[in-house]
Amino acid sequence: MLLTDTHTHQYYEKDLVKREEQMQRCFDNGVKRLFLPNVDVASIAMIDEMVKTYPEHCFAMAGLHPCDVKEDYQSVLAEIYVSIAERKIYAIGEIGIDLYWDKTTLAIQQDAFKQQIEWAKQLDLPFVIHCREAFDEVFEVLEETQHEKMRGIFHCFTGSVEQGRRAIDLGFYLGIGGVVTYKKAGLDLVLADIPLEHIVLETDSPFLAPVPFRGKPNESSYLLHIAQKVADIYMKDVEEVAEITTENSKKIFGV
Repeated sequence: MLLTDTHTHQYYEKDLVKREEQMQRCFDNGVKRLFLPNVDVASIAMIDEMVKTYPEHCFAMAGLHPCDVKEDYQSVLAEIYVSIAERKIYAIGEIGIDLYWDKTTLAIQQDAFKQQIEWAKQLDLPFVIHCREAFDEVFEVLEETQHEKMRGIFHCFTGSVEQGRRAIDLGFYLGIGGVVTYKKAGLDLVLADIPLEHIVLETDSPFLAPVPFRGKPNESSYLLHIAQKVADIYMKDVEEVAEITTENSKKIFGV
């Protein structure tokens, strides 16, 4: 069985012994493909180290997280963009709009989002969207910047069926993580109306750990629990869910 974690910050674990143990648990659980979203300038080196250590299993992205879009965002974007020429990346991300923490930065978040979508267009890469309490704002940007090669993932999707279908129509897959295992989340009801061919799996490690680890630090090996929950929803074997979602990830990232 081959599982793909399309969104993990596994690189946040700085203890190399612990990280090696986490990666071994990944391999033991069939999680052998890990895509690493970038969030700021500092995380570039952390991601590169993971890729160097596990070149057959870890794949880099580059982008500025919306919560890190501050007054100096133009210079930060410039620094991240320069790094792209020096390394192999498979997506622009994670990028988007987050209005949960700070609504006052909406204008600069929108501008940073649009600039990075343009990177994806120029480089013919997918992009990975962070959208928190900002579906309307994100869709507005996507529809404004829409182009024929636009594609990617709505990371940590927790929207409605209508929002899911709208994202799919724009060329995106839905990233399903630990929230799907939470009883009151209602995401299982949404997925009942979304074909498996339109979703990918993720952990967002070390955040949003699935049941039975909810409230504890997450790690990519826990993707198996998310896959099992998704298998239950679709009434399929977990091996089939792994195969379909991994194939979906290959279509997105080209690897």
